Amino acid sequence: MDHRDERIVVETNRYRISGMLRLPRDGYRSRLTDYLNASERAFLALTDVDVTSLDGPTGGEHRDFLALSLRHIVLAMPADGESD
Repeated sequence: MDHRDERIVVETNRYRISGMLRLPRDGYRSRLTDYLNASERAFLALTDVDVTSLDGPTGGEHRDFLALSLRHIVLAMPADGESD
C-alpha cells in the first residue's frame, strides 16, 4: 500500500504535539478524521515530534517517536501547508 506522511497538530489537556502521521495515500482511511475514528486503533504513532506544554512558557522537547493514546486527544488537525 502506498503511504504519505502528513504533519498534524494534536492537543491534549496539557500539551501541544506536532508530528508526522503516516496515512494511506488515497482511499479508505486516507483522511485524518477516518484514521482517528478507526475502532481498532488506540494510539497514534507519530514521528519527528515536537511537544510543547500548554501550562506555561517552558521550552519544548523533540522526540523521534511518540505513541499518543487517542483517549487523551482534545483537538487534532493537519498542520497548515505542510503535507507531503
